[in-house]
Amino acid sequence: MTVHEERVRKSRTWAVAPNLVDYDATRRSFSWDAARRDLDGLPDGAGLNIAHEAVVRHAQGARADDVAIRWFGKDGASRDLTYRDLDVQTNRFASMLRALGVKPGERVYTLLGRVPDLHVAVLGALKAGAVVSPLFSAFGPEPIKQRLLLGDARVLVTTAALYRRKVESIRAEVPGLTHVLLVGSDDFGALMDAASDEFAIGATDPGQLALLHFTSGTTGTPKGAMHVHEAVVAHHATARFALDLRPDDVFWCTADPGWVTGTSYGIIAPLTIGATLILDEAEFDASRWYETLERERVTVWYTAPTAIRMMMRAAVDARNRDLSALRLVASVGEPLNPEAVRWGIDALGLAIHDNWWQTETGGIMIANYLADDIKPGSMGRPLPGIDAAILRRDEHGEVIVDEGIVEECATDEEGELALRAGWPSMFRGYLGEDERYRKCFRDGWYLSGDLARRDADGYYWFVGRGDDVIKSAGHLIGPFEVESALMEHPAVAEAGVIGKPDPIVGAVVKAFVVLRAGYEPSDALRLELIGFGRKRLGAAVAPKEIEFRADLPKTRSGKIMRRLLRARELGLPEGDLSMLETKS
Repeated sequence: MTVHEERVRKSRTWAVAPNLVDYDATRRSFSWDAARRDLDGLPDGAGLNIAHEAVVRHAQGARADDVAIRWFGKDGASRDLTYRDLDVQTNRFASMLRALGVKPGERVYTLLGRVPDLHVAVLGALKAGAVVSPLFSAFGPEPIKQRLLLGDARVLVTTAALYRRKVESIRAEVPGLTHVLLVGSDDFGALMDAASDEFAIGATDPGQLALLHFTSGTTGTPKGAMHVHEAVVAHHATARFALDLRPDDVFWCTADPGWVTGTSYGIIAPLTIGATLILDEAEFDASRWYETLERERVTVWYTAPTAIRMMMRAAVDARNRDLSALRLVASVGEPLNPEAVRWGIDALGLAIHDNWWQTETGGIMIANYLADDIKPGSMGRPLPGIDAAILRRDEHGEVIVDEGIVEECATDEEGELALRAGWPSMFRGYLGEDERYRKCFRDGWYLSGDLARRDADGYYWFVGRGDDVIKSAGHLIGPFEVESALMEHPAVAEAGVIGKPDPIVGAVVKAFVVLRAGYEPSDALRLELIGFGRKRLGAAVAPKEIEFRADLPKTRSGKIMRRLLRARELGLPEGDLSMLETKS
């Protein structure tokens, strides 16, 4: 392949042809009805269940003894689970939930790292008809409590160590939390040993709620995006097209299991394909990652721009490793800069394929494909079955609707990225917020809130986020959540939070703080507030920088103008100040 005139040109000669060879022809012939027929469905027409498609159909078929999960512990331990093993373990977990009185539709939360118990809990709960809500293990007690309360948690699956550090102090404030299951404990082991290893999945309507993913907004509480069992149709199809997955692949998704990527592509999608999933408990280490890629002969690797940038900076030369098994490297979480695409060619021997999707979309919507040329910096083109458009916005940032009809932008004109509603993994609502959900749609289009443009070849290019959500290391952080936590400190009167560009993680959280009377700015107080934030929110969400201010710029209605904070921090134009109340 060569990089020429802003393109990475691909060879059209393959040892094995990609799943998607002719993009245009595949889009013309594709239908979601046909994609549904690629899955088995429950016996006797009893519906569609994610766990059946990911586990049971393989365990009862030719791949029963194939490795489903290959796990590596941070302490050097390792463990293989075949599809038959995974079926038995998830049956026991489902049977245990039933014995505990957990009913279909009730919420089972997970607060775990990258361990097989996570997959057993998620898939076992789905077998039992429960709704699964994964939590990021780096969260502090307050974000955990908030999400447990919002989703009316009935069960939490975690470890003894995480429970002591993050849950014990807030347990009494979550009265609906009936059961806390501590994996690795004697009690949990006894419950699993006593549970039946046979379990019949009940009738499951494709529209039955399966997953609850919380995503932060710029104001208010986190949004609970609701996904149904039918989402597995999109998980399966997008894994085939965007990631080129097939049953003999060794697949490694490095995403944290607490985020949507770690569920959709760290658990569900590769297992529906019948691939072997690599699971590494340890945190990022460049040498360990290269060793894993080489030793395990990983064929498809799905990671994030933050990880790629850290590998680019690591003093480890990938060219000394045998990575010849790698067929495709893909990235998601934030835009992948052209330099990283070119680094992939030099260091890995492969271009890195960027793609785009959101918590709300449930699966990959726009991607660069194995068979197609890449334009470095572009997110690629829409998946088969996905219709995308760039919609024109007015001066207030609202999508223009004229007599009920939206206006599409011209080629290379910037606007809001939108998707035609109706794909299987589209979220079906925000938990308890019907009006907020309705505002996400205009004229049959889902409005992503992301600004983008489409070029003459149909490639989409990310421009920026239409709101103030901070993207850090592939994670979405809501400013309001951080501000609220800081204001619980007795010294803090007000706080405003922005994302400050960072070459490694994309953006770091910076907080501007106004102190209460009787407190004075000092380095000691700054460090105290940073530590306070880390304790309340977790290191991934807490501010990395704090600046003391006499006041904060606000609108006349009292809203903090984060846009103005960001502009002044970065030396950008301040824009319209007509709504500014505080002349700071």
